[in-house]
Amino acid sequence: MNLPNFLSLLRIILVPVIIIFLMQESYKEALITFTIAGLTDIFDGFLARALNKQTKLGAFIDPMADKLLLASSFVSLSVFGLIPSWLTVIVISRDFIIVLGMVILSVMSITYEIKPVFISKVTTAFQLATIFFALLFKAVVHDTSGFHWIKILCWITAGLTVVSGATYISRGIKYLNRAS
Repeated sequence: MNLPNFLSLLRIILVPVIIIFLMQESYKEALITFTIAGLTDIFDGFLARALNKQTKLGAFIDPMADKLLLASSFVSLSVFGLIPSWLTVIVISRDFIIVLGMVILSVMSITYEIKPVFISKVTTAFQLATIFFALLFKAVVHDTSGFHWIKILCWITAGLTVVSGATYISRGIKYLNRAS
């Protein structure tokens, strides 16, 4: 267990804490905890590369921690009415389709490379920003109905999520075509 892997594990541990704060309507605490979790995402990858501590465990646990943080945050925030539920459906559907594609390729014994594309990194950044700003606005102003820029951010995030998903689908189809 190295430091980057520990940071990924910490992100997983913080997920239920964020949800509990949201259930208690402790939005400032949820925002602070979410921010810490988001920072672990930045630092674990940076440290893994800088310290040459990239491991198979890290390659598995880091994206798992990301998906767990994002999915649980999107579901919780949509249940509490802080972000639109349609965005949550898009975000979770994309991740489900990507995992389903990986399962199909594995079942068909097709070798594939797990390497995030640039649009995926941008999408993740916008997904994190959407959650952050929804929490920030609720923690500071206590009402999300007045800020239209959060809706704009949601639409941008949705568009990027769809484009990112299409990119991975295209990549999966290429793997299938090469195998046949």
